Amino acid sequence: MKEGLHPEYHKVVFLDTSSDYKFLGGSTKTSDETIEWEDGNSYPLIRVEISSASHPFYTGKQKADKVGGRVDRFKKKYNLG
Repeated sequence: MKEGLHPEYHKVVFLDTSSDYKFLGGSTKTSDETIEWEDGNSYPLIRVEISSASHPFYTGKQKADKVGGRVDRFKKKYNLG
């Protein structure tokens, strides 16, 4: 690989802010905030809003405002039934 062309790839800890789930992964993104991981090493901390621990597809839980299809929402909006 050419020098200076590719970003530095390193280990980081991702923190799902909606469920407090943490996992160690690799990324080119970095952060000034760090966290000590289970192995005793300190890694940059990247905060994310959603992960497999909180995503409806993986958890099987759907948010209340998304229940029902387009037709149901249309009927509710216009009081049709």
